[in-house]
Amino acid sequence: MLHFQNLSLRRGNKLLFEDASFQIHPGQKAGITGANGTGKSSLFALLLGTLQADSGDLKLPKDWVIAWVAQETPQDARPAIEYVLDGDRELRQIEKRISTAETQGDGHQLALLHGQFESIGGYQARSRAGQLLHGLGFQPGDEARAVSSFSGGWRMRLNLARALICRSDLLLLDEPTNHLDLDAVIWLETWLRRYTGTLLLISHDREFLDAVTDHIAHIEQGEFTLYSGNYSAFERIRTEQLATQQAEHLKQQREIAHIQSYVDRFRAKATKARQAQSRLKALERMQLIAPAHVDSPFHFHFRPPEKNPNPLLRLSKAAAGYDGNAIISGISMSISPGDRIGLLGPNGAGKSTFIKLLSGNLPLQQGNLETAQDLKIGYFAQHQVEQLHPEHSALEHLAQLDPLAREQELRNYLGSFGFMGDKATEKTAPFSGGEKSRLALALLIYQRPNLLLLDEPTNHLDLEMRQALASALQDFTGAMVIVSHDRHLLRVSTDELLMVHGGQVREFAGSLDDYPAWLAAQNSMTGGNETKAGINRKQQKRESATRRQTLQPLKNKVATAEKKLEQLHFQQQQLETQLADTSLYEPSNKNQLKQLLAEKARTDQQCEEQETQWLEASEALETALKQANPTSP
Repeated sequence: MLHFQNLSLRRGNKLLFEDASFQIHPGQKAGITGANGTGKSSLFALLLGTLQADSGDLKLPKDWVIAWVAQETPQDARPAIEYVLDGDRELRQIEKRISTAETQGDGHQLALLHGQFESIGGYQARSRAGQLLHGLGFQPGDEARAVSSFSGGWRMRLNLARALICRSDLLLLDEPTNHLDLDAVIWLETWLRRYTGTLLLISHDREFLDAVTDHIAHIEQGEFTLYSGNYSAFERIRTEQLATQQAEHLKQQREIAHIQSYVDRFRAKATKARQAQSRLKALERMQLIAPAHVDSPFHFHFRPPEKNPNPLLRLSKAAAGYDGNAIISGISMSISPGDRIGLLGPNGAGKSTFIKLLSGNLPLQQGNLETAQDLKIGYFAQHQVEQLHPEHSALEHLAQLDPLAREQELRNYLGSFGFMGDKATEKTAPFSGGEKSRLALALLIYQRPNLLLLDEPTNHLDLEMRQALASALQDFTGAMVIVSHDRHLLRVSTDELLMVHGGQVREFAGSLDDYPAWLAAQNSMTGGNETKAGINRKQQKRESATRRQTLQPLKNKVATAEKKLEQLHFQQQQLETQLADTSLYEPSNKNQLKQLLAEKARTDQQCEEQETQWLEASEALETALKQANPTSP
C-alpha cells in the first residue's frame, strides 16, 4: 500500500502541505484534487523520486512497478507502435535477452526466456498496443507512422498509450484528458475502471473523476485529506464541512467583536484594566477559524450582446472540407439567439470543421452561408491561445481591445478571471497553459459576441474555472455551439445535441448519457456502408414499436443483465463503506480486512463480467433492430 506518515513538502519557500497521514490500499483509485499550485504534481514527483519530502515518510512496496505519462513530446523516427511498446519495460528486457541468447546459440536459455515471454503476454503485446492506439483515437495505419510525424497533441496520446501498456502496480495520471476528445475520454474511463492496479489521478473533469475514482485526496490550505467515494461524494461532504465551518466562523467573529468591544470600553478604566487585559489575552490566544471559501475564485459573466439579430446565420446545402475533399456536406440549418448546441461525433468526423465553417475560417465548397449584418462571433480554439503576444501583459492585451477604457476598469475585469495585482502586468510568455486559456477566454468574452463558437474551451482549465465558465454560459443570451470532452460543461450549458457523423450533421435524439452506447455500437461494426452506420434514433424508435413481440426476448436479456449489474453495484457500495471504517486497518482486524479486500476484488471482477454481458446483450439488441429495418438511414 501507499503509506503517508506526517509528510510535509515545500517548493522553495512555499509550504504545499504538511503532516499528511493516510493510506491508499492496492487496487484503490484516488483522485488528487486541489487548486493550482497546491502540490498535486509535486506529489507525483515525490512518488517518482525526483523530489524529496521535507519531513515525514512516504512508503510504498519496493517491487511495485510505477507507470506515468512523460510530459515531453518525443522526436522519434521509429514507428508509433514500437514507441508504445517501450512502455512495457519487462517485455523489452526479455526481448533483448532473447536476442542475446539467439546470438550465443544458448538453446536452454532461449527456452526459459520464451516461457517468460509467453507468461507476460508477450505474443499478444502488439495486439494490446494496437487496441490502445485505436481506443485513443489513432486510425488504422497510424501505428506504422513515425512518432515525429504526429502533432504535439497526438504525441501526448502516444505517451499516454505508453504508460497504459505498462503492466504496472501504480499508475500516475496527470490531466490525461487534456489532449483527448470525448470519444477517447469515454474509452479511457472504461479502461481505467478495469485497471487492477492502484491509480492516482489528477483531473479537472468532474464526470471523469466520478466514473473512475473511489477516493478523493484533496489538498487545501496546506492540509491533505483523504475522502471515501468519488468526486460527487467528496463535494457533498466538503459542502457540509464548509457550511459548518462558516457557521463556526461567524459565531467566533461575534465573540471576537464582543470581547474587543469590552476591551475598547474598559481598557482605560483602572477598575476594569485587569479584566480588559485578561480579555485581550484571551482574544490573542483564540485560534481563528478561517472563513469558508465555498465559491469559485473566478467571478465573471457575459455582458449582453449589443445586438441579437434573428437568425444569426443560415446554412443551405452547405459543404466544407480540405483540399477539395468534403468532410461534411448537405447541411441546412439556421442558428438563432438562445440556441445552445453541443456537437457530438467520432474523432475525425468533422466537428472542428463545422465550427471553422461557422466561424468563417473555412470557406464553403458548395451551398450557401448567409450571415446577419450585426453578427458578432466569439471563436475560441487552441490557436487563439497560441496567438497571444508573449511580450504583452494581460492588461496590454485587453487595452488593445478597448483603448478608451480606464485602467482600473480593465483591472477589475481581469481580476474576475484571476489576473489580479502584478499578475495583470506580467508578460504572458511564462504563463501556464491554464492561464493562457483563461486570458484568451477573457478577451473573447469582453468583445460581447452574439454567437459563441467554443472548440474544447476547458483544456488546461481547473475545476473552479470550468465551473465559473459553465455558470456564465447558462446566463448567456446569444447563441452558442460547443465541442468539448467535458460532459459536465455540455450537460449544464447546452439543450440541443447535433451528431457529426458520416459526412452529415444531424440532430442526436438521445441524451448525453446515450452517447457512450451509440459509440460502442459504432465501434462494434466491421465494414459496411459508413452512411448506414449512422443511427437515426427517432425513426428507429418508431419502427421498433411495431416489432416489440419479436424483439422482446433480447430486451428481457438486457433488462436481466441490468438488474444483476445494479445488484453488484450495490454490493460494491456496501463493501466500500465497510472498507472506509478506519478501525478495520488495525492489526487485530488483519484477517477481516483480507477477507473484505478479497470479496471486493471478486465483486469487482463479477461487475466487469456482468458489464461485458450487458454490453453484448445491448449490442445484440441494436443489431436486431437494424436487421429488422435494413433500409433505415
